[in-house]
Amino acid sequence: MEVLAYLIPMALFLGVGGLAAFFWALRTGQFEDLDGAGMRILIDDDDALKGGEHDEGHINTDAPDSSQHKQNIDPEGEPK
Repeated sequence: MEVLAYLIPMALFLGVGGLAAFFWALRTGQFEDLDGAGMRILIDDDDALKGGEHDEGHINTDAPDSSQHKQNIDPEGEPK
């Protein structure tokens, strides 16, 4: 039963801390745009890349794909 003397104040402290964090989030506008994050993931960032600026992981669509090399086809699609 002695442990309750530590657990009850700790639980109250954590509860008040969580409530304070929630009110801080409300006051600073953290819940204003709930759909924005879900929509931003769908926006294509390829338009932001300009003139040879490529970020890591960007696929170069100007280069011929490997299927053209394997089939011996030139970039216009005509067989050689």
